[in-house]
Amino acid sequence: MVTIGILTISDRASRGEYEDLSGPAIEAWLKLAISSPWQAKRRIVADGVEQVKDALIDLCDRDRVDLVLTTGGTGPAPRDLTPEAMAGVLDKELPGFGEVMRRISFETVPTAILSRQTAGTRRSTLIVNLPGKPRSIEVCLAAVFPAIPYCLDLIGAGRIETRNSIVASFRPGG
Repeated sequence: MVTIGILTISDRASRGEYEDLSGPAIEAWLKLAISSPWQAKRRIVADGVEQVKDALIDLCDRDRVDLVLTTGGTGPAPRDLTPEAMAGVLDKELPGFGEVMRRISFETVPTAILSRQTAGTRRSTLIVNLPGKPRSIEVCLAAVFPAIPYCLDLIGAGRIETRNSIVASFRPGG
């Protein structure tokens, strides 16, 4: 069974001052899109390089999740440090994910160019940074998820099948 880490990065949500809407939005979208068995492992951490880096390493190395979807911390504000934390854990960066998410988001939100989302691999785990707003999460997941199952195949992670009515995954020759 595939395990997907959902990591919300927010000072306020980690202190309980703000209800995490983004993590549940990711999980709800995945429940619609994925047809094969999977389970979620959700966490909330405060903004900051060390906290995010530690959570990512823990999910990848200790929990051995197949995929980590982060939300939050990718803007230009001083506490938005998710990309810096990512740089400290990735074996390989996959910048195309961020490029596609910014492009699709820019079609409706001019401030999408402020986003610093990226993706990459750590061993056999794919990590993808998503925006913090639930509606933007849906748009971005729909844009990049077609490539995620094949990427997981390539890195030796678990196999994901999708519901074509929600998102058709693409596997060359398949």
